[in-house]
Amino acid sequence: MAKRVKNSVGIWAFGGNATRFMPSGYHPKHGAESVLQRTARAVEGLGVLVDGYEYHYPGEVNEKNLSRLRKILGDRDIYCVALGLFSDPKYKDGSFINPSAKIRKEVRSITRAGIDLAADIGAHFIIWPGSEGYNYPFQCDYDAIWGFFIDGIADAAEYCRSKGVTLFLEHKNSEPAMKILMRDIGMTLFTIRKLKDLGLPADNVKVNMDWQHLIMNGEPLAEYAALLARENLLGHQHGNSGWGQFDDDNMVGTSFFMQTLALAVELRRVGYGLKGERIGYDLFPYTEDQVAAVKRSILQWEFIDDLALKMDTKALRECQRNKDAVGCAAVVFETLGLNDKFIARIMKSRS
Repeated sequence: MAKRVKNSVGIWAFGGNATRFMPSGYHPKHGAESVLQRTARAVEGLGVLVDGYEYHYPGEVNEKNLSRLRKILGDRDIYCVALGLFSDPKYKDGSFINPSAKIRKEVRSITRAGIDLAADIGAHFIIWPGSEGYNYPFQCDYDAIWGFFIDGIADAAEYCRSKGVTLFLEHKNSEPAMKILMRDIGMTLFTIRKLKDLGLPADNVKVNMDWQHLIMNGEPLAEYAALLARENLLGHQHGNSGWGQFDDDNMVGTSFFMQTLALAVELRRVGYGLKGERIGYDLFPYTEDQVAAVKRSILQWEFIDDLALKMDTKALRECQRNKDAVGCAAVVFETLGLNDKFIARIMKSRS
């Protein structure tokens, strides 16, 4: 496996960072920047640490600003283009599932245009259906909206396939819709299964694992990475962290460190990166210096990945085969410095 998996960073980390308690954002100066200015600041601040960037279509990247963005990016690429209609109030009732047939048709057209742009630059396409859901019991005809949703995803997947674009589906349980339809890994796999039921090959459809989205659900990072790899569905990673109750998008490894380390071990085991996969960073530095927070995340992931590289995985696998929790812990903590020398020092201090 390659020593270092390439990376990409979502440009949204460098905006105003608005919350409902701070609508103007904690970084109002940056919120007033154009996406071109934001990109220039990110590229200058992060330099060679970043291989590529990710943008939402049509708000952050579009046909009008693409050439200027690419000039600013220089030798860095646009790795992913994500559908970004959830931030437009026009689609407050959903995009693919909107009650208006006219709007649903319009959404398909916008989605196809985004896929065209992705195809033109060799990027992947992400659908994170944040507004595809509901807020209240009794609000929706569940059967109808699931039908609309599957039809919309199927159209996007089929169009992606015709353009040679890989489609990444990314789940989340809530926000902005309080109950998002594709709310966990299981419903993501269900969605992909329904595409196959419709007769679509769907071999170009894979899963984007947003770590904090999984953590919010109590979904184990390493186990699900292994499961997705087994099914040839492990497509992309959005690295971040948080407290597990909200989509904090904090710096990588600052919470759930052990789960993140376990994920690093598993990604190495399944050969993640050998086919060009990347670690993408989906961060939201509320009050922190944005460039510093992103840089810290990259360095902390590289450190965690380096720990995974140093770990005695042969010994770990032997313990795992025997379901030996004590043995597994010993292997992991030895990598962190709890070795024979440390144990000897502890025992000597007790004598």
